[in-house]
Amino acid sequence: MSPGSRLREAPPQRVLDAFGATGEPERLPGSSAWRCGHVVLKPVADRARAMWLANTLSRIDAPDLRIARPVRTTDGRAIIGGWAASRYLPGRPEHRYDQIMQAALKLTQATAELPRPGFLASRTDPDAIADRIAWGEAKIPVEETRGEGWFEVLAVARRPVALPEQIVPGDLFGTVLFDGESPPGIVDFDPYFRPAEWAAAIVAVDAVAWGGAGIEFLHRWSHLPEWSQLLLRAVLFRLAANSINPRGTAAALDGIRAAAASVSELL
Repeated sequence: MSPGSRLREAPPQRVLDAFGATGEPERLPGSSAWRCGHVVLKPVADRARAMWLANTLSRIDAPDLRIARPVRTTDGRAIIGGWAASRYLPGRPEHRYDQIMQAALKLTQATAELPRPGFLASRTDPDAIADRIAWGEAKIPVEETRGEGWFEVLAVARRPVALPEQIVPGDLFGTVLFDGESPPGIVDFDPYFRPAEWAAAIVAVDAVAWGGAGIEFLHRWSHLPEWSQLLLRAVLFRLAANSINPRGTAAALDGIRAAAASVSELL
C-alpha cells in the first residue's frame, strides 16, 4: 500500500495490536493521524525522518512543554507496516501567539546540542526546497501568480545572518496544542538546521498570515537577534513553499502576502 493510500485509510488491526492500541480508530480532524485510545498513529511518508523523530522525541528534555512521546511496538520497533505511533495529548490548536513563540524557543533550547541528521541534506519535499530557496542556497523560480512579486521585492534585502545553526522546528503554528492551563503540547516536529530564532520567526509570519495577528506582534518580539532578517527568510520560505507545492492555494497566498507587507515595514 502506498503512503497516499494510508493517508485515507485507518491503520489495520495488526498495526494497532503491535502498538498496544485499544478501541476503535478515530480520524483526527484535519490530519492524516488516527487516535486509538491513548495512542495516535500516523502514516510514515519519510522513514528516515520518522526514525529520527522517534529517537529524538523519546529523549529530549523540554521543561514547561508536553511532548507526545513516541510509542514503540511490543518488540521495540518505531515503525511497522508503514505506521508510527505516539502518546495522545489532549488539547487543541489556539491562537495563543506569544505562548507558541515561547514554545518554539523552549523547544530549540532542548534541541540545541543535537547533531545535524544526515537525511536533511537529501530531503526533496516542497518545504525543504523552499527552505533552501529562502536562504539563497537554491535557485528555483517562484511563479508570478503564486508569490513571485513579493519574493523578488524582498529577496534583495537579504543580508548575512551571524547566528549559529542547530536543529529547529519549522512548522509549529497550528500544531501546538493547548488544554486549559496545562503546558503547550508538541505533537509533531518538522526539523530544519537553522538559527534557533528562525523557528520563532516562522511562527510569527504564520500568525500574521493565517492567525489574524498584526504588525505589532512582530514588533513585540523584535528583541530577538537578527529578527528582521529571520522574519524576511521566514516569509520568503512561505512564499516559495506556496509556489512549488501543488497544494498551495490562492487563499494561503493572500495571507502570506499580508505577512510580507508587514515584514517589509521592519526591514
